[in-house]
Formats: sequence, C-alpha cells, structure tokens
Amino acid sequence: MALRLPSRLFLQCRGGITNFGDTRAQSTGAPPVPKEKEGKPLVNGSKVPKAQFDWRDALQLEKLLTPEEIMMRDSFRAYCQEKLMPRILMANRNEVFHREIVSEMGTLGVLGPTIKGYGCAGTTYVAYGLLAREIERVDSGYRSVMSVQSSLVMHPIYAYGTEKQKQKYLPGLAKGELLGCFGLTEPNHGSDPGSMETRAQYNSSRKTYTLNGSKTWITNSPVADLCVVWAVCHDGKIRGFLLERGMKGLSTPKIEGKFSLRASLTGMIIMEDVEVPEENLLPKVSGLAGPFGCLNNARYGISWGALGAAEFCMHTARQYTLDRMQFRAPLARNQLIQKKLADMLTEITIGLQACLQLGRLKDEDKETPEMISMLKRNSCGKALEIARQARDMLGGNGIADEYHVIRHVMNLEAVNTYEGTHDIHALILGRAITGLQAFTVGK
Repeated sequence: MALRLPSRLFLQCRGGITNFGDTRAQSTGAPPVPKEKEGKPLVNGSKVPKAQFDWRDALQLEKLLTPEEIMMRDSFRAYCQEKLMPRILMANRNEVFHREIVSEMGTLGVLGPTIKGYGCAGTTYVAYGLLAREIERVDSGYRSVMSVQSSLVMHPIYAYGTEKQKQKYLPGLAKGELLGCFGLTEPNHGSDPGSMETRAQYNSSRKTYTLNGSKTWITNSPVADLCVVWAVCHDGKIRGFLLERGMKGLSTPKIEGKFSLRASLTGMIIMEDVEVPEENLLPKVSGLAGPFGCLNNARYGISWGALGAAEFCMHTARQYTLDRMQFRAPLARNQLIQKKLADMLTEITIGLQACLQLGRLKDEDKETPEMISMLKRNSCGKALEIARQARDMLGGNGIADEYHVIRHVMNLEAVNTYEGTHDIHALILGRAITGLQAFTVGK
C-alpha cells in the first residue's frame, strides 16, 4: 500500500466547506483561464463571458433557494464542519455515539424543522433537505439520528397524535432533551411490514394495551427515551403506540459489530407484556398508512442526504487526484479520471435538481409516494456508485479511514437498504407504471 499523505482534504473555513483546488488549473493540464489581450473581445464582442461554469454548482442550485433556506443551510454547514467532522473519525473507529449531538442539534433548531409550533422551526421541506445534505456530507449515521428524530418520531406524533401527546413530547424532542426511535422492522419481516408479528391486546377493564413482540435494526433504540412502535391490534389493524423507557417488560439491547453507521446506535425493541396506557395510542391513523407516511418523510430527507455523502466523495477524489503524482503527472490529467469525475458531477447535479423540485412539490403538498421512492432509489444507488468509484480512485489509501471515503462506502451500503431497499422502490415504481403489483404472488 502506498504511504499515506498527511490529510489536507478537509480544510474548514468560517463559511463552511473550503473550495478545493482553485489554483490548480495551470499545473494540471487544464486550459488556462482566458485573459484579455490587446483589447480583443472574448465572447460575441463582449470582453466578459455571458456565463461561466462552476463545477461546484453546475446548474446554479444556489440561485433557486430562498435567503432563509441559504441562511439555515450555511449555519448548519458551519456546525457540521466545525463540530461534527472533528469527532467522526474516532466515533466511527470506536463505534461511539455522542448523545450530546442531539442536544446541540436541538439548540440549532434542526429537529422536526418543518413542524409548526411546539418549539419547532416551521421551515420549508427544501430547507430540511438542505440540512440532511449537510449532515450526511459528514456521516450517514449522524443524518440517520436526525432523520429518525424528525421524520419517524416527531412527525407521527404531530400528524397522528392527540394535542395532549403533542404538548407532552414534541417540545422535548425538538430541544433534543428527549431522543426517540421508530419500531417497524422485525426479525422476520423487513420489506413486508404488513406481516408483522408484534401484537397489542386491549384490556378494556384497565383501559390499557399489552404489547408483545420484537423489532430490530432500530436506530437510537439503545438510548431512546421514547419508542414509536407499530403493532397489530385485536381487530387486525396496525396502530402506533408511544412506549416510554422504564415501562415494565420493555428492553432495547444494542446490536454489536456493525460495519456501517457506526457513529450511531442501532438496536432492538423487545416487548414482553408491556402494558401501555390507552392514552399512548396514536388515534388518528390505522393500517400501514401510518408507518408509510412516516417513512415517506424520512425517505425524502435521505434523497438529499445521500447526495451530500456523494459530494464529499467526489470532492475528495478530485483533490486527491490533483495532488497525487504518478508517471510525472497528476492522476487528474488522465482521461479515465476526468471521465469518472464528469460522471460523478453529472449524477450529483441532476439528483440535486430533482430533490429541489420534489421539495418544492412537498411544500405545496403536491408530492406522491412514487416521486419519493424514485428519488430515494436514485440518490442512494448513485451515491453508493460514486463512493465506490472514489474509493477506487484513491488507490490503497482509499481503505484508510482518515480519508473518510471508505466510511461513506460502508454507510451507503446500509442507506441503500433501509427504509425501502433499492429493489422494493423499483417495484413501487413498476406498479405505478404498469398498474400491476409484483410484491406477492396471486394478488
């Protein structure tokens, strides 16, 4: 393996991420920037080009954002780069979750940011997407924590809960004082949640429900204060329940030995005759519409977030190949390298424009689940391809964790799977295209 170079890829500035490689055009074989000579015009008789291409914002996404969205994005970018990036190397290496991060995010107002009232920011869905992009530029595990808290815990309470439940839980969740988790996936039921085995038996005399069953691959569960759990009730309908830590029969063991999302905690929710007050039932939804409504919110954020991870990998590969000299020339002079970078930039740029359009539709309440499935599938699949390609472009150094790319590869393997696998989202789209469902035989 080649000797590792001191990492200078992750410089920071007060405004956020440093623009890499601005002075390298002359030394890498790229054409020099045209300069005015003897008053000769540059373009169509004008001394200044009408437009210039900036690879960092190839289709000028920035001009399509509101000042408020930019301000919120930039503030959170500074936090992510200055506070989270320095922690992630050792957190991932040692599989450590820093609980205080949730409180820090609460102080910044980025938990449940689209919710109006209850201590939440009440911002746009586009702004939420931009936040997801910035935090996943650092790590998918950190974005998972934020997504679960916002989309899978706070959203169902806000959308399906009583006013009493909202007042009781949302302010603490928004501040990061409480941490939540979402229990849908079971050991025997992942892509088919309708076959879940967890049961909730109603006790009319005590006005309680008794829950039995188990959930697995649950982000935040080992330290969660509140569990949103979905169970089949006595009438055969799936309903949501709010379980608090300390309830008798409730345990949340950690899943050890993950090779992905190591900076966040993942565990199980085990329920053995857990008695839950009737008032902890989410009354405004039944059936799979409840959990799927939550998942669609989370999948939207993932669509943005995965592209943030892809951007990091592309920027890192670009800088590395500009710096790395082989055969007396930078690797970036090679046609193969430039082709790979061009492919990366194209996929990221198109993906971001699509996410922006979906966000605007979501802000107008005009999105559909199929739109979200399409972009979750595309962003995750393309981001994983880009991360793998970047790892290859770094050669032997690509597997060293201080370059961070291999961590993104491992994380994106999980992101491409959870909250609807790549293939499940293909079947959702296939059903919409053909009118024929391919999930089960004989239906």
